[in-house]
Amino acid sequence: MERLTNRERAAIERLDAGAMLARVEQWAAINSGTRNLAGCAAMANALSEAFGVLPGTLRLLEPTPAQAVTPDGRVDALAHGRHLHLSVRPQAAVRILLTGHMDTVYPVDHPFQTLTWREAGVLGGPGVADMKGGLSLLLEALLAIEATAPAIGYDVVINSDEETGSLSSAALLAEVARGKTAALTYEPALPDGTLAGARGGTGNFSIVVHGRAAHAGRNPEDGRNAVVAAGALAVRLHAERSPRLAVNPARVDGGGPNNVVPDLAVLRVNFRPADGGEIARATAAIDAAVAAAAAAYDVTIEVHGGFNRPPKPIDAGAARLFELVRATGGDLGQPIAWRDTGGVCDGNNIAACGVPVVDTMGARGGAIHSADEFLIVDSLAERAALSAVTMLRIADGAMA
Repeated sequence: MERLTNRERAAIERLDAGAMLARVEQWAAINSGTRNLAGCAAMANALSEAFGVLPGTLRLLEPTPAQAVTPDGRVDALAHGRHLHLSVRPQAAVRILLTGHMDTVYPVDHPFQTLTWREAGVLGGPGVADMKGGLSLLLEALLAIEATAPAIGYDVVINSDEETGSLSSAALLAEVARGKTAALTYEPALPDGTLAGARGGTGNFSIVVHGRAAHAGRNPEDGRNAVVAAGALAVRLHAERSPRLAVNPARVDGGGPNNVVPDLAVLRVNFRPADGGEIARATAAIDAAVAAAAAAYDVTIEVHGGFNRPPKPIDAGAARLFELVRATGGDLGQPIAWRDTGGVCDGNNIAACGVPVVDTMGARGGAIHSADEFLIVDSLAERAALSAVTMLRIADGAMA
């Protein structure tokens, strides 16, 4: 740590590992699955109280309206919780965007609800790594900075819908990202501290097929089988997959009694494009497949959804920020590496705004999105130090 400045050392000395762990334990005890609106509200209130000790203006914002296609083909409003936005020193010359999410993948009736110590220093529990640990260490880093260098400008956005695509918070992220020098997002790192580098994009589609019902034995020729048309769509779209475009027809809703030609089906498809060119190819493939199926099976088809997370390449700005984080980790005795991943997060949306972002600044942990999720507790202090020093260096012009 010989290369650290006195201010950086002072910030690190301010970090409280016990307080970080206590917050993780408190917050992980709140079930905040995306669709558990009461739980998300409780989590938003807890975060407001915790982050409210920081200077600036803190607001809980209503979600942007979003929609979802139901299994019976209707388009209904999709409810989300409120999003937290904290703005500190908006007039500062250098401003940083810091983001995280309060929601988890565990619904209110999921059996994984409690915390357990898996072994010494390894805490298991819902959301401990993804990302209540990340939120706790982010707050601790900001408290340390405020105690030692209270001149940094930053915005914090903690949304309630990241795990389901940020449908009601994407506009907020884009608005707050405007004009930022850099962004840090608190998704968990891998157990060894490896960060996510380039990410592909993602798009989710619900394709509603309307056919015509008829008796399956008496007059099947009068029917138009929506399930068959949806199956043909699934096969054709799946054939478009390539090393740079994953296509996953994931579910078909529809059908009914064996003696009725089904008049409705809803096909759910996920696409993972590696770049913008693959988005264009996928869009053209959807249009062509829909037109072909509609003509071949005499059905009508509606396409809902879109590409909600653009691919995130490592451009020059991102490479510079990654190098800053790597060098900072080196000065702290934390080897930092990164690798490309097929997963997506709000870092995709932020990068699309032209802001360099490192999106795995959270705690070290693993088995996320499963009942085996765990947090490596020592990483709370490690990663809080990494964040605090990285932010101080950005404020000092390291990204200029």
